[in-house]
Amino acid sequence: MPFIPHTEEDVSIMLDAIGAKSIEDLFDEIPPALKAGKLKDVPDGLPEMAVTRLMQERASQDGFWSNFIGAGVYEHHIPAAIWQITTRGEFYSAYTPYQAEASQGTLQLIYEYQTMMTRLTGLDVSNASLYDGASALAEAVLMAVRSHKTSRRVLVPKAVHPIYRRVVDTTVRNQGIELVELDFDAATGQTVLPTDPGSFAGLVIPQPNFFGVLEDVHVLTDWAHDKNALAIALVNPTTLSVLEAPGKWGGQNNQIVGADIAVGEGQSLGAPMASGGPYFGFMCCRQEFVRQMPGRIVGRTVDLDGKPGFALTLQAREQHIRRSKATSNICTNQGLVVTAATQYMSLLGPQGLAKVAANSHANTVALADKLAAIPGVTRAFASPFFHEVVLKLNDNARDVLRALRAQGILGGLDLSGWYPELGQAILVCVTETKTAADLDHYAQQMERILSKRREAPPCAYKS
Repeated sequence: MPFIPHTEEDVSIMLDAIGAKSIEDLFDEIPPALKAGKLKDVPDGLPEMAVTRLMQERASQDGFWSNFIGAGVYEHHIPAAIWQITTRGEFYSAYTPYQAEASQGTLQLIYEYQTMMTRLTGLDVSNASLYDGASALAEAVLMAVRSHKTSRRVLVPKAVHPIYRRVVDTTVRNQGIELVELDFDAATGQTVLPTDPGSFAGLVIPQPNFFGVLEDVHVLTDWAHDKNALAIALVNPTTLSVLEAPGKWGGQNNQIVGADIAVGEGQSLGAPMASGGPYFGFMCCRQEFVRQMPGRIVGRTVDLDGKPGFALTLQAREQHIRRSKATSNICTNQGLVVTAATQYMSLLGPQGLAKVAANSHANTVALADKLAAIPGVTRAFASPFFHEVVLKLNDNARDVLRALRAQGILGGLDLSGWYPELGQAILVCVTETKTAADLDHYAQQMERILSKRREAPPCAYKS
């Protein structure tokens, strides 16, 4: 948002209007001993051209990287219009809409966002957003336990993002909730269902999972419902333009159609990677669970004159109801990032979102084929995947990634720390931002690095 300072004339007119002699008079209640005085270490001002040059030099120190890392945060193209609109003063400075009569624009935007998310997920209701995808999953686990009322166990696949699992554990472990880890099949990367799970309140179903692998969501959803548990969909919203919506999962053998709750990270919908945030988590659910949903919901109504308007219709949080009755201590939504996401979905539309997903998938398939043709590189799993794929190396993954980085390529995520059973494996992500030349360059550098390391003496392999 542009900053336009007041002129001396503006300041003089303002002071005359309120009867003050100087700006300092406005702060006379502050004891002199507490005032810091003038800043002594601030350098002299620079002209615009010099500032521009300085900032360009500082920015160039970061370097430019061809990024092939995903793992929950994705580099998608963000049209310039998205944040140009989002950072307008009406959105940028707007706070939480406590007074509906003064917050119609903010309320309408949240309403439009909720509508878009329910259409993406195929479920009945969306809240106004949560902090991020990991905390949204934690809230979904709490929601499942509250709704089930009998069991305090929730099944969480090992193929869910490791950081998400840590956040969920941190949130629920002191509330007497047990998280039961489900392993994945070594050949397919898909979740393996237990033969005797006992009673449980919910099953988390990632789609795609952390490895980029597509799960058999229909089987998993029906299995959860057959055990009288809730199906919690953990989804990437970009995939929902081309994959089956959670609201349509399952339904075979006369089971309930659809997941009960859908959550995920919304960063891919118009938010930059931004060194890790801020992002936003989304949550949708079936109508019967709406009273257990944290956060708030905006509804559309009409006034006494029949004119349409918007209002907060459900606020099941501790600021509005008795603390013991609150579904969560989440006290706000990620309004600014949700604004960007709403603009992004509006601008791209269903066809645009589908093109982003399709191009991302096609690029990943193309790169995976190029890399798998290199001696010493193989795909870890045989299952279909979306825009991430796990590749096994016959070399030290950390050293190979370091060598790629020296060539300006962020080649993927080393999985050996989180999944040592996979050996030397990397998680590689490709989105629509990559060109055929980018993929060729990556493959050429990978082949060159592995070939060079095979020819090097043994000491070169030490990490």
